[in-house]
Amino acid sequence: MTRRQITDDLDALLAVLPEDIRTSVSKSNHSSDLLEVIMDLGRVPTARLTTGEIVLLDREVTPKDIQHVVDGLGDFDEDNRAGIERTLHRISGIRNRRGDVVGLTLRVGRAVYGTIDIIQDLIEEGKSLLLLGRPGVGKTTMLREVARILAEKNRVVVVDTSNEIGGDGDVPHPAVGRARRMQVATPSMQHEVMIEAVENHSPEVIVIDEIGRELEAMAARTIAERGVQLIGTAHGNSLENLLLNPTLSDLVGGIESVTLSDEEARRRGTQKTVLERRSPPTFDVLIELRTRDQLAVHRDVGAAVDALLRGFPQPAEIRTRDEKGEIQIEQPPAPRTRGRQTSNGGPLRRNMTAELPTATASAPVVPAQTVTPRSGSKMETMRVFPFGVARNRLSNAAKRLGVPVNAVKDVSEADVLVTLRSYYRKRQRTIVDAEQRGMPVYVLRANTVAQMERFLSGLFDLPSTSEGPGNVDNQLQSTQEAIEAVLNGERWVELPAASSYIRRLQHEMAQQSNLVSHSYGREPNRRVRIFRE
Repeated sequence: MTRRQITDDLDALLAVLPEDIRTSVSKSNHSSDLLEVIMDLGRVPTARLTTGEIVLLDREVTPKDIQHVVDGLGDFDEDNRAGIERTLHRISGIRNRRGDVVGLTLRVGRAVYGTIDIIQDLIEEGKSLLLLGRPGVGKTTMLREVARILAEKNRVVVVDTSNEIGGDGDVPHPAVGRARRMQVATPSMQHEVMIEAVENHSPEVIVIDEIGRELEAMAARTIAERGVQLIGTAHGNSLENLLLNPTLSDLVGGIESVTLSDEEARRRGTQKTVLERRSPPTFDVLIELRTRDQLAVHRDVGAAVDALLRGFPQPAEIRTRDEKGEIQIEQPPAPRTRGRQTSNGGPLRRNMTAELPTATASAPVVPAQTVTPRSGSKMETMRVFPFGVARNRLSNAAKRLGVPVNAVKDVSEADVLVTLRSYYRKRQRTIVDAEQRGMPVYVLRANTVAQMERFLSGLFDLPSTSEGPGNVDNQLQSTQEAIEAVLNGERWVELPAASSYIRRLQHEMAQQSNLVSHSYGREPNRRVRIFRE
């Protein structure tokens, strides 16, 4: 068991506070669990503790109080952060329209030695590792300790965007040990400094805090592909939460929509359109920091993402530090044997059977509902958001084709978005947001019923127009009669040649009646034969 040691340099932070506020903080006897001091103009000063929040004084904060703190600090950066040299404290400012500071958040920076004993074995394996957690859960504290431990045997470079890892000033805080620190002039340049660190300083390990932009995610992938161990943090609650974040999903491989062949879809037992991992994950291991003393470990990020997309999430390894400081590791149960996968596939799959060539990749969240519109056939109700498309014409087209469509009024409730070419070319905000969330976007040439029927036919994988709704009903009625004949004693019944869509419905109807069906012949004369087992 590693004994924790804490260095907080609290006196340096208290020294910049107005005298009466400093005295109140000292008398509160909460120095060990003090997180932040909050000073907002016209409001009472407060202190945020690990156990809650307390009021420091009954009087309101004045402009003089704010200026007293600002004068005792260095300059604020472009991200409105300042620090105290050779400490880990971070002071963040809130400005008004004129650029004056009207609020301050003084966060206590602590160097906590002995925090990574719970993951030290993972760190020393040499794999790239991502720490995921909500703000304030201790990601940066742990990252600082990781840099110090790895720097004892490796060449470590810390890319310090807001001087939060190595502290303010040109000399890094002793908490990072022998690790070298590269400061970032502006937050928007963080990705360039990440690449510069690899190209100029030959590191074996790169440590980066708060990966939050797409360019930073791309830079992280470049670093990992160059054989450098990458240790980073990102905001998020879980792997699934990160996977649905379009900006950061590439860190764990990203997702894309893939259309399977009929044979492959039958083999997997899924719909034709499924979600797959787009590329190898940037990070080998992902750690979810649930609390300061409990975390979940995904040792194989690629396998965890694949399992999540297939609807069978892998349980994570749970690690807990008890009150005595002992580490308890709860191994996940062995993966259960998976049979034939259901059609809804899980929380990240939409039950779509096809998509038009103009559709974008999908990142579904909610499985569609199932209805039974015809004789024994099943279709999923699709929630469509018409953007610039006439709702009444869309409803008429759906009725003519006999397909279940719900034209929703809120894009957040939709499964797909349909719009016109003119709207799509202008890159309307609603369309861009839908694409970023991974929602399929279908583009029509004109606002006509014929165009909408073509769109719905592709969406529901309907047969060609020569096989209209009336003809479909007739063929399904014949199928039902054939099923009844077999149930009444016939050895087998062979149905007339039909399209792949009709044959699929015929197979489903036979299966529902506990009968066996097979397709015979070649297109376009391929047909279904129904018989007993």
